[in-house]
Amino acid sequence: MEFSKRNKKSRSGLTGSFRNAFSGIAILLRLERNARIHLVILVMVIIAGILLKISPAHWIAVSLAAGLVIAAESFNTAIEALCDAVKPEFDPGIRKAKDLAAAGVLISAIASVVTGLIVFVPALIRILSK
Repeated sequence: MEFSKRNKKSRSGLTGSFRNAFSGIAILLRLERNARIHLVILVMVIIAGILLKISPAHWIAVSLAAGLVIAAESFNTAIEALCDAVKPEFDPGIRKAKDLAAAGVLISAIASVVTGLIVFVPALIRILSK
């Protein structure tokens, strides 16, 4: 029995949706080195935020920036997997799609770094000037 029919009941509904999403997160972290790098950086940012006692508004900005990067990495991985499944051999159109998806990750990572600088540089200056 094929996967989609066999698991249709167990994968439907709200619980199944969450199960699918958590399965996707596990796949992302298991297979994608860059996602693991983003996660390590996120842990360091969380620790820095706690130590520097950033404001709730800054936590919101940091959370949104981090979520954007991880989501972009997930979309990029999904697009790459789909492209590889559809056409395993080299194709200029597939390469363009993959490059555009990778650009999305890079753009979100740059925005995240800018957000981090805006949040953490003043906090560091405040702590160091005491």
